[in-house]
Amino acid sequence: MRRTLYETEHEAFRESFRRFLDTEVVPHHERWAAAGIVPRELYTAAGRSGFLGTDVPEEYGGGGVRDFRFNAVVAEEVMRGGAAAAGLGLTLHNDICLPYFLAFANDEQKQRWLPGIVSGELITGIAMTEPGTGSDLASIATTARREGDEYVVDGAKTFITNGINADLMITAVKTDPTQKHRGMSLLVLERGMAGFERGRNLDKLGQHAQDTAELSFAGVRVPVANLLGSEEGQGFTQLVTNLPQERLSIGIAAVAAARTALEQTLEYVKERKAFGQPIGSFQNSRFVLAEIATEVDIAEHYVDDCVRALNAGELTAVDASKAKWWCTELQGRAVDRCLQLHGGYGYMNEYPIARAYADARITRIYGGTTEIMKEVIGKALGL
Repeated sequence: MRRTLYETEHEAFRESFRRFLDTEVVPHHERWAAAGIVPRELYTAAGRSGFLGTDVPEEYGGGGVRDFRFNAVVAEEVMRGGAAAAGLGLTLHNDICLPYFLAFANDEQKQRWLPGIVSGELITGIAMTEPGTGSDLASIATTARREGDEYVVDGAKTFITNGINADLMITAVKTDPTQKHRGMSLLVLERGMAGFERGRNLDKLGQHAQDTAELSFAGVRVPVANLLGSEEGQGFTQLVTNLPQERLSIGIAAVAAARTALEQTLEYVKERKAFGQPIGSFQNSRFVLAEIATEVDIAEHYVDDCVRALNAGELTAVDASKAKWWCTELQGRAVDRCLQLHGGYGYMNEYPIARAYADARITRIYGGTTEIMKEVIGKALGL
Protein backbone atom coordinates (compact mmCIF):
# COMPACT_ATOMS: atom_id res chain seq x y z
CA MET A 1 0.00 0.00 0.00
CA ARG A 2 1.36 3.38 -1.00
CA ARG A 3 2.45 5.68 1.83
CA THR A 4 1.00 9.18 1.67
CA LEU A 5 2.70 10.76 4.67
CA TYR A 6 5.58 12.44 2.87
CA GLU A 7 5.63 15.15 0.22
CA THR A 8 8.31 16.14 -2.28
CA GLU A 9 10.27 18.28 0.17
CA HIS A 10 10.45 15.44 2.69
CA GLU A 11 11.81 13.02 0.11
CA ALA A 12 14.40 15.58 -0.99
CA PHE A 13 15.38 15.99 2.65
CA ARG A 14 15.63 12.19 2.92
CA GLU A 15 18.02 11.99 -0.02
CA SER A 16 20.23 14.70 1.47
CA PHE A 17 20.27 13.04 4.88
CA ARG A 18 20.97 9.63 3.36
CA ARG A 19 24.00 11.08 1.54
CA PHE A 20 25.12 12.65 4.83
CA LEU A 21 24.94 9.28 6.59
CA ASP A 22 26.72 7.50 3.76
CA THR A 23 29.56 10.04 3.93
CA GLU A 24 29.79 11.04 7.58
CA VAL A 25 28.57 7.97 9.51
CA VAL A 26 28.57 4.61 7.73
CA PRO A 27 32.31 4.51 6.91
CA HIS A 28 33.17 5.22 10.56
CA HIS A 29 30.54 3.20 12.38
CA GLU A 30 32.70 0.18 13.20
CA ARG A 31 35.42 2.38 14.66
CA TRP A 32 32.90 4.36 16.70
CA ALA A 33 31.27 1.17 17.95
CA ALA A 34 34.65 -0.10 19.13
CA ALA A 35 35.26 3.22 20.91
CA GLY A 36 31.78 3.21 22.45
CA ILE A 37 31.07 6.78 21.39
CA VAL A 38 30.70 9.00 18.33
CA PRO A 39 32.90 12.09 17.98
CA ARG A 40 31.37 15.44 18.80
CA GLU A 41 32.13 16.47 15.22
CA LEU A 42 29.20 14.33 14.05
CA TYR A 43 26.82 16.82 15.66
CA THR A 44 28.49 19.91 14.26
CA ALA A 45 28.57 18.28 10.81
CA ALA A 46 24.85 17.53 11.11
CA GLY A 47 24.25 21.11 12.24
CA ARG A 48 26.14 22.59 9.29
CA SER A 49 24.09 20.46 6.91
CA GLY A 50 20.76 21.57 8.41
CA PHE A 51 19.78 18.28 10.05
CA LEU A 52 19.44 19.63 13.60
CA GLY A 53 16.61 21.81 14.84
CA THR A 54 14.47 21.95 11.73
CA ASP A 55 11.62 23.12 13.97
CA VAL A 56 13.63 25.80 15.79
CA PRO A 57 12.62 29.37 14.85
CA GLU A 58 14.90 31.00 12.28
CA GLU A 59 15.90 33.74 14.73
CA TYR A 60 17.86 31.10 16.64
CA GLY A 61 19.40 29.56 13.52
CA GLY A 62 16.88 26.77 12.98
CA GLY A 63 14.81 25.75 10.01
CA GLY A 64 11.65 27.40 11.31
CA VAL A 65 9.41 24.52 10.13
CA ARG A 66 7.19 22.82 12.71
CA ASP A 67 6.68 19.55 10.85
CA PHE A 68 7.57 16.28 12.57
CA ARG A 69 7.74 14.53 9.21
CA PHE A 70 11.30 15.82 8.86
CA ASN A 71 12.14 14.24 12.23
CA ALA A 72 10.51 11.02 11.09
CA VAL A 73 12.72 10.95 7.99
CA VAL A 74 15.82 11.22 10.17
CA ALA A 75 14.57 8.46 12.50
CA GLU A 76 13.90 6.14 9.55
CA GLU A 77 17.19 6.75 7.80
CA VAL A 78 19.42 6.25 10.84
CA MET A 79 18.00 2.72 11.08
CA ARG A 80 19.15 1.92 7.56
CA GLY A 81 22.55 1.36 6.01
CA GLY A 82 24.59 0.54 9.11
CA ALA A 83 24.12 3.92 10.80
CA ALA A 84 21.68 2.91 13.54
CA ALA A 85 23.65 3.10 16.77
CA ALA A 86 25.69 6.10 15.68
CA GLY A 87 22.62 8.05 14.63
CA LEU A 88 20.45 7.50 17.69
CA GLY A 89 22.05 10.41 19.52
CA LEU A 90 20.81 12.69 16.76
CA THR A 91 17.20 11.57 17.23
CA LEU A 92 17.53 12.02 20.99
CA HIS A 93 18.88 15.53 20.41
CA ASN A 94 16.14 16.49 17.90
CA ASP A 95 13.05 14.56 18.99
CA ILE A 96 13.38 14.11 22.74
CA CYS A 97 15.53 16.87 24.23
CA LEU A 98 14.91 19.84 21.95
CA PRO A 99 11.13 19.98 22.62
CA TYR A 100 11.82 20.85 26.27
CA PHE A 101 13.81 23.91 25.23
CA LEU A 102 11.21 24.96 22.67
CA ALA A 103 8.23 24.52 24.97
CA PHE A 104 9.53 25.49 28.41
CA ALA A 105 12.63 27.70 28.05
CA ASN A 106 12.15 31.42 28.55
CA ASP A 107 13.45 34.01 26.08
CA GLU A 108 16.81 34.37 27.82
CA GLN A 109 17.34 30.60 27.90
CA LYS A 110 16.41 30.27 24.24
CA GLN A 111 18.91 32.97 23.30
CA ARG A 112 21.55 31.23 25.38
CA TRP A 113 21.04 27.65 24.26
CA LEU A 114 19.09 27.22 21.02
CA PRO A 115 21.76 28.51 18.57
CA GLY A 116 24.28 26.00 19.93
CA ILE A 117 21.75 23.18 19.88
CA VAL A 118 21.00 23.90 16.22
CA SER A 119 24.69 24.13 15.27
CA GLY A 120 25.55 20.94 17.15
CA GLU A 121 28.02 22.76 19.37
CA LEU A 122 25.78 22.12 22.37
CA ILE A 123 24.84 18.43 22.56
CA THR A 124 21.81 17.60 24.69
CA GLY A 125 20.73 14.77 26.95
CA ILE A 126 17.99 14.10 29.48
CA ALA A 127 18.60 12.48 32.85
CA MET A 128 15.61 10.82 34.46
CA THR A 129 16.46 7.22 35.39
CA GLU A 130 18.26 6.60 38.68
CA PRO A 131 20.00 3.53 40.08
CA GLY A 132 17.04 2.87 42.37
CA THR A 133 14.18 4.05 40.16
CA GLY A 134 13.32 3.11 36.61
CA SER A 135 9.72 3.49 35.52
CA ASP A 136 8.70 4.95 38.90
CA LEU A 137 9.81 8.44 37.93
CA ALA A 138 7.97 10.22 40.74
CA SER A 139 10.19 8.44 43.28
CA ILE A 140 13.51 9.92 42.13
CA ALA A 141 15.93 10.79 44.92
CA THR A 142 18.09 13.46 43.25
CA THR A 143 17.47 16.72 45.11
CA ALA A 144 17.92 20.40 44.31
CA ARG A 145 18.03 22.61 47.41
CA ARG A 146 17.68 26.33 46.76
CA GLU A 147 20.27 28.66 48.24
CA GLY A 148 19.71 32.22 47.08
CA ASP A 149 20.09 32.41 43.31
CA GLU A 150 21.37 28.85 43.02
CA TYR A 151 20.22 25.28 43.47
CA VAL A 152 22.52 22.76 45.11
CA VAL A 153 22.04 19.41 43.37
CA ASP A 154 22.91 16.03 44.90
CA GLY A 155 22.16 12.59 43.54
CA ALA A 156 22.89 10.19 40.70
CA LYS A 157 21.46 9.04 37.36
CA THR A 158 22.16 6.00 35.21
CA PHE A 159 21.57 4.65 31.68
CA ILE A 160 21.77 8.20 30.31
CA THR A 161 22.03 8.39 26.51
CA ASN A 162 24.54 11.01 25.32
CA GLY A 163 25.78 10.88 28.89
CA ILE A 164 29.40 11.45 27.93
CA ASN A 165 28.91 13.84 25.01
CA ALA A 166 26.12 16.05 26.34
CA ASP A 167 26.82 19.70 27.18
CA LEU A 168 23.28 20.45 28.36
CA MET A 169 21.70 17.81 30.57
CA ILE A 170 18.00 18.24 31.32
CA THR A 171 17.87 16.76 34.80
CA ALA A 172 14.83 15.65 36.77
CA VAL A 173 15.27 16.72 40.41
CA LYS A 174 13.19 17.00 43.55
CA THR A 175 12.95 20.65 44.58
CA ASP A 176 10.43 19.60 47.25
CA PRO A 177 11.15 16.05 48.47
CA THR A 178 7.96 16.06 50.56
CA GLN A 179 5.85 16.05 47.39
CA LYS A 180 5.64 13.12 44.94
CA HIS A 181 4.67 14.70 41.62
CA ARG A 182 4.44 18.36 42.47
CA GLY A 183 7.89 18.27 44.04
CA MET A 184 9.70 17.55 40.76
CA SER A 185 11.43 20.17 38.59
CA LEU A 186 13.68 20.17 35.54
CA LEU A 187 17.08 21.84 35.75
CA VAL A 188 19.59 22.19 32.93
CA LEU A 189 23.04 21.18 34.16
CA GLU A 190 25.93 22.30 32.00
CA ARG A 191 29.27 20.75 31.17
CA GLY A 192 31.99 21.98 33.50
CA MET A 193 29.83 22.65 36.56
CA ALA A 194 31.80 21.68 39.67
CA GLY A 195 30.55 18.43 41.19
CA PHE A 196 28.85 17.26 37.98
CA GLU A 197 30.74 14.05 37.19
CA ARG A 198 30.32 11.50 34.44
CA GLY A 199 31.03 7.92 35.37
CA ARG A 200 31.91 5.05 33.11
CA ASN A 201 30.59 4.72 29.59
CA LEU A 202 28.42 1.66 30.15
CA ASP A 203 29.21 -1.60 28.36
CA LYS A 204 25.93 -2.55 26.70
CA LEU A 205 24.52 -5.54 24.85
CA GLY A 206 23.98 -3.45 21.71
CA GLN A 207 24.01 0.12 20.33
CA HIS A 208 27.74 0.20 20.98
CA ALA A 209 28.47 3.49 19.22
CA GLN A 210 25.99 5.34 21.44
CA ASP A 211 27.50 6.64 24.68
CA THR A 212 25.41 5.68 27.72
CA ALA A 213 26.70 6.81 31.08
CA GLU A 214 26.29 7.07 34.81
CA LEU A 215 26.11 10.62 36.18
CA SER A 216 26.73 11.87 39.70
CA PHE A 217 25.97 15.21 41.33
CA ALA A 218 27.78 16.23 44.49
CA GLY A 219 26.88 19.72 45.63
CA VAL A 220 26.53 20.99 42.06
CA ARG A 221 25.62 24.68 42.11
CA VAL A 222 23.17 25.43 39.32
CA PRO A 223 21.84 28.96 38.70
CA VAL A 224 18.12 29.39 39.26
CA ALA A 225 18.20 30.80 35.72
CA ASN A 226 18.65 27.19 34.52
CA LEU A 227 15.22 26.10 35.78
CA LEU A 228 12.93 25.08 32.91
CA GLY A 229 9.49 26.55 33.39
CA SER A 230 8.13 29.58 35.19
CA GLU A 231 8.23 28.02 38.65
CA GLU A 232 9.29 24.97 40.61
CA GLY A 233 7.19 21.82 40.69
CA GLN A 234 6.34 21.65 36.99
CA GLY A 235 8.79 18.91 36.08
CA PHE A 236 6.48 15.91 36.14
CA THR A 237 3.88 17.69 34.00
CA GLN A 238 6.60 18.79 31.57
CA LEU A 239 7.85 15.22 31.21
CA VAL A 240 4.34 13.85 30.67
CA THR A 241 3.67 16.52 28.04
CA ASN A 242 6.71 15.54 25.97
CA LEU A 243 6.57 11.76 26.38
CA PRO A 244 4.12 11.14 23.48
CA GLN A 245 6.58 12.61 20.95
CA GLU A 246 9.45 10.66 22.49
CA ARG A 247 7.54 7.41 22.30
CA LEU A 248 6.41 8.05 18.75
CA SER A 249 10.01 8.71 17.73
CA ILE A 250 11.01 5.33 19.17
CA GLY A 251 8.10 3.66 17.38
CA ILE A 252 9.07 5.18 14.04
CA ALA A 253 12.64 3.97 14.41
CA ALA A 254 11.44 0.51 15.45
CA VAL A 255 9.29 0.07 12.33
CA ALA A 256 12.15 1.30 10.16
CA ALA A 257 14.49 -1.22 11.81
CA ALA A 258 12.00 -4.03 11.15
CA ARG A 259 11.67 -2.99 7.50
CA THR A 260 15.45 -2.86 7.14
CA ALA A 261 15.78 -6.38 8.57
CA LEU A 262 13.10 -7.56 6.14
CA GLU A 263 14.85 -6.01 3.13
CA GLN A 264 18.25 -7.41 4.12
CA THR A 265 16.77 -10.88 4.66
CA LEU A 266 14.90 -10.88 1.36
CA GLU A 267 18.16 -10.17 -0.41
CA TYR A 268 19.93 -12.91 1.57
CA VAL A 269 17.36 -15.69 1.01
CA LYS A 270 17.31 -15.06 -2.72
CA GLU A 271 21.07 -15.66 -2.93
CA ARG A 272 21.72 -18.28 -0.24
CA LYS A 273 21.11 -21.85 -1.39
CA ALA A 274 20.33 -25.07 0.47
CA PHE A 275 19.44 -28.45 -0.98
CA GLY A 276 20.15 -27.06 -4.42
CA GLN A 277 17.73 -24.10 -4.33
CA PRO A 278 17.47 -20.61 -2.82
CA ILE A 279 16.24 -20.82 0.77
CA GLY A 280 13.70 -18.13 -0.07
CA SER A 281 11.90 -20.65 -2.27
CA PHE A 282 10.96 -22.83 0.71
CA GLN A 283 7.41 -22.41 1.94
CA ASN A 284 8.50 -21.62 5.50
CA SER A 285 10.73 -18.77 4.30
CA ARG A 286 7.92 -17.33 2.17
CA PHE A 287 5.41 -17.54 5.00
CA VAL A 288 7.73 -15.98 7.59
CA LEU A 289 8.65 -13.08 5.33
CA ALA A 290 5.04 -12.63 4.21
CA GLU A 291 4.00 -12.27 7.85
CA ILE A 292 6.75 -9.77 8.61
CA ALA A 293 5.99 -7.73 5.49
CA THR A 294 2.31 -7.56 6.47
CA GLU A 295 3.01 -6.53 10.06
CA VAL A 296 5.53 -3.89 9.00
CA ASP A 297 3.11 -2.34 6.51
CA ILE A 298 0.30 -2.21 9.07
CA ALA A 299 2.54 -0.71 11.78
CA GLU A 300 4.00 1.81 9.36
CA HIS A 301 0.57 3.16 8.49
CA TYR A 302 -0.36 3.45 12.16
CA VAL A 303 2.73 5.48 13.02
CA ASP A 304 2.16 7.62 9.92
CA ASP A 305 -1.25 8.52 11.33
CA CYS A 306 0.39 9.26 14.69
CA VAL A 307 2.78 11.67 12.95
CA ARG A 308 -0.18 13.43 11.36
CA ALA A 309 -1.86 13.64 14.76
CA LEU A 310 1.29 15.06 16.35
CA ASN A 311 1.55 17.73 13.66
CA ALA A 312 -2.08 18.63 14.32
CA GLY A 313 -1.51 18.80 18.09
CA GLU A 314 -3.80 15.81 18.64
CA LEU A 315 -1.47 12.91 19.51
CA THR A 316 -2.56 11.42 22.82
CA ALA A 317 -0.41 9.62 25.39
CA VAL A 318 -2.50 6.50 24.78
CA ASP A 319 -2.00 6.45 21.02
CA ALA A 320 1.72 7.11 21.40
CA SER A 321 1.95 4.28 23.95
CA LYS A 322 0.27 1.94 21.48
CA ALA A 323 2.78 2.92 18.81
CA LYS A 324 5.73 2.50 21.15
CA TRP A 325 4.97 -0.93 22.56
CA TRP A 326 3.59 -2.52 19.41
CA CYS A 327 6.33 -1.30 17.10
CA THR A 328 9.22 -2.17 19.41
CA GLU A 329 7.80 -5.64 20.04
CA LEU A 330 7.43 -5.99 16.27
CA GLN A 331 11.04 -4.91 15.82
CA GLY A 332 12.29 -7.59 18.20
CA ARG A 333 10.07 -10.26 16.67
CA ALA A 334 10.95 -9.38 13.08
CA VAL A 335 14.69 -9.16 13.64
CA ASP A 336 14.70 -12.47 15.51
CA ARG A 337 12.85 -14.27 12.73
CA CYS A 338 15.05 -12.70 10.07
CA LEU A 339 18.16 -13.79 11.93
CA GLN A 340 16.82 -17.35 11.99
CA LEU A 341 16.55 -17.32 8.21
CA HIS A 342 20.22 -16.34 8.00
CA GLY A 343 21.15 -19.54 9.83
CA GLY A 344 24.60 -19.61 11.40
CA TYR A 345 25.68 -16.53 9.48
CA GLY A 346 23.03 -14.53 11.29
CA TYR A 347 24.95 -15.05 14.53
CA MET A 348 28.10 -13.48 13.09
CA ASN A 349 28.67 -9.82 13.90
CA GLU A 350 29.95 -9.17 10.38
CA TYR A 351 26.34 -9.51 9.22
CA PRO A 352 24.08 -6.51 9.88
CA ILE A 353 21.26 -8.73 11.15
CA ALA A 354 23.36 -9.80 14.15
CA ARG A 355 24.01 -6.19 15.16
CA ALA A 356 20.35 -5.35 14.58
CA TYR A 357 19.37 -8.20 16.91
CA ALA A 358 21.51 -6.84 19.74
CA ASP A 359 20.46 -3.24 19.10
CA ALA A 360 16.76 -4.10 19.13
CA ARG A 361 16.49 -5.50 22.63
CA ILE A 362 16.64 -2.20 24.51
CA THR A 363 13.85 -0.52 22.55
CA ARG A 364 11.22 -2.44 24.56
CA ILE A 365 12.71 -0.91 27.71
CA TYR A 366 13.85 2.68 27.13
CA GLY A 367 11.29 5.45 26.76
CA GLY A 368 8.90 3.40 28.89
CA THR A 369 8.78 -0.39 29.02
CA THR A 370 6.17 -2.41 27.16
CA GLU A 371 4.53 -3.12 30.49
CA ILE A 372 4.25 0.58 31.37
CA MET A 373 2.81 1.31 27.91
CA LYS A 374 0.11 -1.29 28.52
CA GLU A 375 -0.59 0.26 31.92
CA VAL A 376 -1.17 3.65 30.25
CA ILE A 377 -3.53 2.09 27.73
CA GLY A 378 -5.28 -0.07 30.31
CA LYS A 379 -6.03 2.87 32.59
CA ALA A 380 -7.53 4.73 29.62
CA LEU A 381 -9.90 1.78 29.20
CA GLY A 382 -11.18 2.43 32.71
CA LEU A 383 -9.44 -0.60 34.19
